[in-house]
Amino acid sequence: MSDEQGYDALGARLKEFEGRPAAVAGTGKDPVNAPMIRHWCEAMGDTNPAYTGPEAIAPPAMLQAWTMAGLSGHQDRTGAYDELLGLLDASGCTAVVATDCEQEYLRPLRPGDEVAFDTVIEEVSGRKTTKLGTGYFVTTRTDVRVGGEPAGTHRFRILKYAPAPRPPAAPQRSAEPGKPGALRPRPVVNRDNAGFWEGVAAHRLLIQRCTGCGTLRHPWLPGCNACGGLDWDTVEASGEGTVHSYVVMHHPHFPAFTESGTGPDGSDGGAGADGPYAVGLIELAEGVRMVSNVVGVPYDKVRVGLPVRLVFRRYDAELTLPVFRAVDR
Repeated sequence: MSDEQGYDALGARLKEFEGRPAAVAGTGKDPVNAPMIRHWCEAMGDTNPAYTGPEAIAPPAMLQAWTMAGLSGHQDRTGAYDELLGLLDASGCTAVVATDCEQEYLRPLRPGDEVAFDTVIEEVSGRKTTKLGTGYFVTTRTDVRVGGEPAGTHRFRILKYAPAPRPPAAPQRSAEPGKPGALRPRPVVNRDNAGFWEGVAAHRLLIQRCTGCGTLRHPWLPGCNACGGLDWDTVEASGEGTVHSYVVMHHPHFPAFTESGTGPDGSDGGAGADGPYAVGLIELAEGVRMVSNVVGVPYDKVRVGLPVRLVFRRYDAELTLPVFRAVDR
């Protein structure tokens, strides 16, 4: 049987799983509760007052959190989902990546609510070829209830695939002509943060500002985490800041990260080719924080509260990054 026929036969078997339950009469491991809401809001930077106080509701996007199984798993699984994944594993589709989710909110969840849910295997796609490899998209739908009343629906989609063969690795280029070492990894630039990197290229550190409520935010996001507004402009950071927290990287040694770049004054980055080097969470004078290297001071002299100032450091012909140089008191 050819690979093509094998995939056709597998696809037909996988389609038989559509509509089968993956979990029946599942229950959340914990009631909706204020501590989990607080942790979520702190992690997301969401300060909406609706999520605090005696009349608090849970952030709607937490819908899935109340149904998650944790490390010990759920006892309400039917086995159909595991059987489906087993067939894919046996066919060589051993890798998995979550691709997207969709949520519908029908009523707010409040502390004390006991969550119940059912999960069904809603759809298995035909064979798809992606840059990652060839495989199948599997969509599950979870219907969430409280006291028998529908509360929301969560659809979750994964790609289960056979990894595509990797091309031979290209020889690494030197960071500087005639010098050994690997290029520093490139930042991921997308439609949400392109403006930030355009600013960096022009030696400007731009911070997003919500035009609705005036809240500053970093890293760049498509919407305001304070009021939810989608309209924004930018302000240019003064470059003044302090070290809010930091770590010192000792091992392993990655030459691309430990080799010094050069600043406008030709000075180095304060770390040798073997490190260690300090990575700081910098609180800017404007009130937002960002992660970057702390340079111009030995790594063991970095301290919380250390005043720093922005410099733009050139690491190679194509890459300039904002870093923070220690300022003498």
